[in-house]
Amino acid sequence: MLPSQPLLHAAVFALAVLQALASDTFTAAVYEHAVILPDATDEPVSPDDALALMNKNMDVLEGAIKEAAQQGAHIIVTPEDGIYGWHFTRETIYPYLEDIPDPAVNWIPCTDPARFAPAPVQERLSCMARNNSIYVVANIGDKKPCNSSDAGCPSDGRYQYNTDVVFDPEGKLVARYHKYNLFRRETQFNYPKEPEAVTFETPFGKFGIFTCFDILFREPALVLVSELQVDTVLFPTAWMNVLPFLTAVEFHSAWAMGMGVNLLSANTHNISLAMTGSGLFTPEGPAAYHYDSGTEEGCLLLAELSARPRLSPTYPPAVNWSSFATSIKKFPGEKDTFLGAVRRDIFTFSELRHKAGNYTVCQGDLCCHLIYRMANKSKDEVYVLGAFDGLHGSLIKYHWQICTLLKCKTTDLNTCGQPVETAQTKFEMFSLSGTFGTNYVFPEVLYSGVQLAPGEFEVLRDGRLKSKHGTSKPLVTVTLFGRLYEKDLPHPLRTAP
Repeated sequence: MLPSQPLLHAAVFALAVLQALASDTFTAAVYEHAVILPDATDEPVSPDDALALMNKNMDVLEGAIKEAAQQGAHIIVTPEDGIYGWHFTRETIYPYLEDIPDPAVNWIPCTDPARFAPAPVQERLSCMARNNSIYVVANIGDKKPCNSSDAGCPSDGRYQYNTDVVFDPEGKLVARYHKYNLFRRETQFNYPKEPEAVTFETPFGKFGIFTCFDILFREPALVLVSELQVDTVLFPTAWMNVLPFLTAVEFHSAWAMGMGVNLLSANTHNISLAMTGSGLFTPEGPAAYHYDSGTEEGCLLLAELSARPRLSPTYPPAVNWSSFATSIKKFPGEKDTFLGAVRRDIFTFSELRHKAGNYTVCQGDLCCHLIYRMANKSKDEVYVLGAFDGLHGSLIKYHWQICTLLKCKTTDLNTCGQPVETAQTKFEMFSLSGTFGTNYVFPEVLYSGVQLAPGEFEVLRDGRLKSKHGTSKPLVTVTLFGRLYEKDLPHPLRTAP
């Protein structure tokens, strides 16, 4: 009976392809994983111990992959660092790394594990995909030997990369991506010499992939969407939530809307590091999302998404982000402004003193306009309109333009900009706009308890972020988050090729 096994796989795969071709939609899954972390050590563990730890995490991931496949998912994304964690030096992560070949080699590790150097993690991931007839996206570490003929070769004779891999439903390696924008603490990895724009075609659209911190920069994120026209972005992440603008579900949903693509975001789950928040995000808002700061449990999400959202009749129209804001005279209010810090960024704020009103606040080249009406004006809560136009970041500096309506932590104006998770004030309406100098603006609405507001707001063609009706929950922030990529400073840590 053994010869029939490949035929069975081929038949199942062909059926899956036909089913996907017959539909304009596909079922996607992401798994938020509470990573089993290795013990802290200054010395590298043995390869066997490293593999044992990785297998514990892959046991959990395999359960999620099986469940997703049983529920009809065509693809599943698992988190960055999801197989071995993140507390490493360059030396201590080495036993966890494998040499990951270029997908052009046309390799199914599950059926041909001995073709290259031993790669038990790739073999197991490949078999998970093959045995469940599902695309599997995972994040592992790649090692590439080098020598003195390469001027950039590290002193230990190898490059180490934070790497995403994708296996198709036959188990074949179809994508490999080396993370280009490393977070500051990722000293265990090297920066790739060039950004990689990795795409692959599926029966349900064109996919691109990048990792975590990459989403805030031009390359490769903007290149994949604007130049290579991917339909869906795969996004393994280990995202630490930062209020008020950069919680995972808030920013990732806004990015998908601003860029006009699907974003399949799988976060790690670690409450002590404020890591939670995953979702299946679309140009029209979240199809499904998860935020849980109270338990240590993982979570599987599934949703049916448009395979080619740009062709969808409900695809949002193009937005001229500065059209409305540049067409009106300034509202009164800027004479009462004060400065406040959102982390290290100095915003210009104006307090919303009344239950309803029109306000303008300016900073640099950016003027932010707000029209609002609260359902009730509480003496216990203060809201402000804020503007920021400048470089963000203490080491890696990149240019933000932000217009924001946000709740202050207390009634003391000195607390405006500090993290706030809960609120009591609902708004009957709001309309926020700004004189943005960029086409890349991400619309955020965050309710009390770090909850999103699907279907409760819209972005008009003239750049207004507007409530459709009253807010169903108390409001924490309404934000237009703009990125001026061309004003970013050169990266101080990335060595030139």
